[in-house]
Amino acid sequence: MMNLNLLFIVISAVWISSELVLLVTKRSQNRGTESADSGSQRILWLAITLSIATGYLAAANRLLPLPGDLHVWRIAGLILIVAGLAVRWTAILALKELFTVDVAIATGQHLVDRGIYRWVRHPSYTGMLVSFLGLGIAFGSLFSVVIILIPTTLAILHRVRIEEAALNTALGAEYALYARRTRRLIPFLFLV
Repeated sequence: MMNLNLLFIVISAVWISSELVLLVTKRSQNRGTESADSGSQRILWLAITLSIATGYLAAANRLLPLPGDLHVWRIAGLILIVAGLAVRWTAILALKELFTVDVAIATGQHLVDRGIYRWVRHPSYTGMLVSFLGLGIAFGSLFSVVIILIPTTLAILHRVRIEEAALNTALGAEYALYARRTRRLIPFLFLV
């Protein structure tokens, strides 16, 4: 069986590579669409970068280690990272050409409410949060879990507000009805 540290490196490399590919290929400017991002992409990446760096340092210095066997936590964390990536990519593939890394509404954009979007308005962000939870757990530190999740969640919620304002403007009553019947991030459970 593959060494857990090597598996962690491989999964992390796939995760980072997939995000870099999205950054390069899925920008609204590549499609002639005007961005409504309001700097939320920069805020999100800053929160992610600083949170992960701080979480890693906390784990390296054994701040608030999770109880029990680190190997068990590492496996659980890796499972969550992969599950989060699966949710994120399911959402991205469901949107097809409508997905952009910055907040942008395409001319003639339509509402996507099929597949995973039937239950959650922002499943791509849900997948990100699951992966970040997994990363904190894989680091084996409660401090890492908290320091990765809180700033990242706040940055995502800020971005969601900007995205929903743009979608409300572009799609009007259709989006308002959709928003009433779906959850923002966690199906059946969490309204924000």
